[in-house]
Amino acid sequence: MWRLSTMAGALCLFVYSTDVAVAQTSRVRLAVVNTPDDLLRELLPVFEQQGNYRVDLNYTGEDPWSEARNGQADMVIAHYGHHGTQSFLAEGLGLWPVMVFANQAVLVGPSSDPANVRGLTDAVEAFRRIAQSRSVFIPNNAASERYLGQVLWEGAGRPEQNGWYMDLGLQDQPVVEAAARMGAYTLWGLPPFLRYQASLGRSSGQDVLVSMDPILQRVMVSVVSNPDKVAGINVEGATALQRFLILPSTQARIRAFRYAGFDQQAWWPFGRHNSGASLP
Repeated sequence: MWRLSTMAGALCLFVYSTDVAVAQTSRVRLAVVNTPDDLLRELLPVFEQQGNYRVDLNYTGEDPWSEARNGQADMVIAHYGHHGTQSFLAEGLGLWPVMVFANQAVLVGPSSDPANVRGLTDAVEAFRRIAQSRSVFIPNNAASERYLGQVLWEGAGRPEQNGWYMDLGLQDQPVVEAAARMGAYTLWGLPPFLRYQASLGRSSGQDVLVSMDPILQRVMVSVVSNPDKVAGINVEGATALQRFLILPSTQARIRAFRYAGFDQQAWWPFGRHNSGASLP
């Protein structure tokens, strides 16, 4: 009787362990910055319909790399220039990054548009008109937007900043709120601005006035966690998801994605920027 019970227990343990292994390898744990989740909600069901894997979007926020360091993410999607990307890769915690898509910053301004920049696809020309009309511009002190603003200022011929260029030391949403109060222009990412507008439940008196200039784009990469450095990584599943993101059909979906109420292109496919040998 003891032997039978032991054998039965061993059999149950074997079956249980097999089920857990299957569950682990059929799930891909994904951590992303707080920008692309709207896009991914459209893409991931297509990946899951292939029937091999399910994706758990475990984390959306400012620090997806901590999730990966703690063994909670098989793959991370973040900006190439995100503050945690370089250190994660330099420490060998991630495999070679794959460029997947780019979002964009936009020039936001008052609906009245005193500088007459609405619809321009040349962000430097828009900045030049703001300076010439002496319309108020408030720089966004988030690192990426501040750098972008400096590029636009240089491109516009380094116009004198007195009287119209007002650095309030703010970044992101507080900048946009200040710009709304002052009837000013500023720069912010398109997805967070659209979410901010939607959260108000009313018009803020601000519009996206300039987009579509390639200088506004900011690339994101996917990085599979290195199983030699981080335990419990589903490399096969993460690699399959990474490959799916750069399939021509997926890249076409990325290009076609639109936000409700904003009919212009919001995301750019960047799969082509990877090495030819890695392309599907």
